[in-house]
Amino acid sequence: MPRAAQFWQVFLRHPRLAALLFGVLAACGFQPIGFWPVALAAMGAFVALLAEAPDAKRAALLGWLFGMGYFTLANSWIATAFTYQAEMPPVLGWLAVPLLSLYLAIYPGLAALGAWALVQVGAPAPKRPGWPLAFAFAGCWTLSEILRATVFTGYAWDPFAMILLGPFDRPGLAALAPWMGTYALSGFAAFLASALAILLRERRLVPLVLVCVLLAAGMYLPAGKPREGKLAFTLVQPDLRQERLNNPEYYEANFQRLAELSRPREPGARRIVLWPESGLADYLQPGYPQRYYDQMTALGSPEFARRRIGRVIGPGSVLLTGAVDLEIVQGRAAGAYNSVTMLDGQGTIIGGYAKSHLVPFGEYLPMRELLEPIGLSRLVPGAIDFLAGPGPESFDLGAYGKPGIQICYEIVFSGQVVDRTHRPDYVFNPSNDGWFGAYGPPQHLAQARMRAIEEGLPVLRSTTTGISAVIDARGVVRDHLPAHVAGRMDGFVPPALPPTLFARLGNILALFWTVVFLGGAFVAMRRRAL
Repeated sequence: MPRAAQFWQVFLRHPRLAALLFGVLAACGFQPIGFWPVALAAMGAFVALLAEAPDAKRAALLGWLFGMGYFTLANSWIATAFTYQAEMPPVLGWLAVPLLSLYLAIYPGLAALGAWALVQVGAPAPKRPGWPLAFAFAGCWTLSEILRATVFTGYAWDPFAMILLGPFDRPGLAALAPWMGTYALSGFAAFLASALAILLRERRLVPLVLVCVLLAAGMYLPAGKPREGKLAFTLVQPDLRQERLNNPEYYEANFQRLAELSRPREPGARRIVLWPESGLADYLQPGYPQRYYDQMTALGSPEFARRRIGRVIGPGSVLLTGAVDLEIVQGRAAGAYNSVTMLDGQGTIIGGYAKSHLVPFGEYLPMRELLEPIGLSRLVPGAIDFLAGPGPESFDLGAYGKPGIQICYEIVFSGQVVDRTHRPDYVFNPSNDGWFGAYGPPQHLAQARMRAIEEGLPVLRSTTTGISAVIDARGVVRDHLPAHVAGRMDGFVPPALPPTLFARLGNILALFWTVVFLGGAFVAMRRRAL
């Protein structure tokens, strides 16, 4: 028996451990590791293992174990978030990651069960990683990611498609996203992995080498010459560490750092200034009881806070800044909004957006009446929950363009980041990634790049600690500031592309590709039966 076959027999003797291992290796394709060949090989090996499952129960179990490994590594940054709060023991973070994975792994389990069942019903004879299973698994994986991003408000972090995103200066095979969408691209990546496994098992070396060469070429194909825009911007990364953000002793120093990095280099020049989420302590909206203004800064006046911001950015500038707004009921704060406030050079509010897709356990505590008595709380400090805004919006700022806003976590939801009836010129994505550790920010940036590619829109990310970036409409990072570096980027907002097919159809396109993949499975089964 060839050595490779002997090695594979070891996995077949321990299929549960093998599925868990393949899930961990598949997650190695995500940033900051970025070993996409390993991820493809691991996914292909898992589909080959799935083909050997003797029954539906074993197929679902193998998929669930694969998901456990996959999500435990991919979401390991969540454990770091627990070190930035005082209400719960930080060690709970290392328990929270596998507990979350227990749930998230259901979706790969469903994908594995669905693919196995379709192939067994259609053609029960051979148990090999053949083309019917490759197509069926691609379709079922696509559908599972759509469900994962939707059920219980959704959790769309790290779809498998992210392994196809190229380095900063090129989009990689993610360039297909305008015609597929992220979730269908995940199915395509799973199909590629299965195809490689099939070719390897059948020892079809010439097509195997050809596919590998084309795959590598697609991942590193140059993006082409960049196009230049006309709207000037100043994007600020103040490097405000998480322990400073909610400490009143640092509120004024935090503002002064933002101000220092934002002053115009040409007085009166027209530009947009971009500040991150969580960096500004002041309440900017009028009408709250005075005690709320007093407890945030010594200014005591939202009008004064706005005027001094206007003096900082100068006439000719418009600021888009992360802020917190309050919902006041009978003189008390009944809730808060994670917002972006837009101010002109006189400190006048000219627009505002409230975050719609909130982070469970981060910005609100689900089932608070049940969980709070047993000691669970939010990861973000505060006694009141954040409230959801109405959803994606575009704001016409005249000469300053038409921004769409997506605050932090919102940017990871494919097909949910743009108001399709009023397409923006660019997307502003302020974020606070300081509690994501070293592993989360590169993943977050990668998903912002994927939204840019899908929608054909530039994305500008301003974060408290990094990674801040200017991303053009092809997903190319035109400029960036690395983590834990205070600085500013000046330039011109890259132009938008014409609306992509995905920009017009959204995730209907992913459903279309699901049907295509599943149709391919039935065609392959019929051909095998002849």
